[in-house]
Amino acid sequence: MNLPNKITLTRICMIPVFVILFYVEFPYHELAAAIVFALAACTDFLDGYIARKYNLVTNMGKFLDPIADKVLVSTALILLLTRPAVFRFTEAAYGWEIILAGVCVALIMARELIVSGFRLLAVERGLVLAADKLGKIKTTVQDVSVALLVAVMPFVGGSAGFFAGGAYTAAVGFSLLLLATVLTAVSGVNYVVKNRQVLSDKERN
Repeated sequence: MNLPNKITLTRICMIPVFVILFYVEFPYHELAAAIVFALAACTDFLDGYIARKYNLVTNMGKFLDPIADKVLVSTALILLLTRPAVFRFTEAAYGWEIILAGVCVALIMARELIVSGFRLLAVERGLVLAADKLGKIKTTVQDVSVALLVAVMPFVGGSAGFFAGGAYTAAVGFSLLLLATVLTAVSGVNYVVKNRQVLSDKERN
């Protein structure tokens, strides 16, 4: 097993660590979880860079890397929905924020499932689909959004209580989540349109 694949496996192993730190209560445990998430997200760029630079791209890497990314982000988004206080930007609770957050998470996960199924269909037809830049941008925005929202949890109804500065940071994180949702939807549609030959009923010669 080469170095990029080891890094990818390390990212997968960091996911349960992130979950444990998210839920096991001690002072600022959410901040510790955010750090683990950020480090795991950074390994996504590191393993890809090393694999391309040193020609270490393997089938195992192609298989594991997107799975690790999707499981990491999906896990974090689902966990955030269990802590609706992070989507509060003022002391007053309105409720619309958590509903909108739930819609964003549903759209993001739906896109990932659709694209994953699309890639499986492409493999069956002998087609290789490369990731596009828009997809990489949406992943970056997703990662930054999640990291901010998890890190600010102690300051918006978590272990340190409500704090105005935390509310501003949460608002930024939530805004990035909205942006990530738009980018996710657009990149998904763009990905399918660019590779629409996968859906063709004609057999590939």
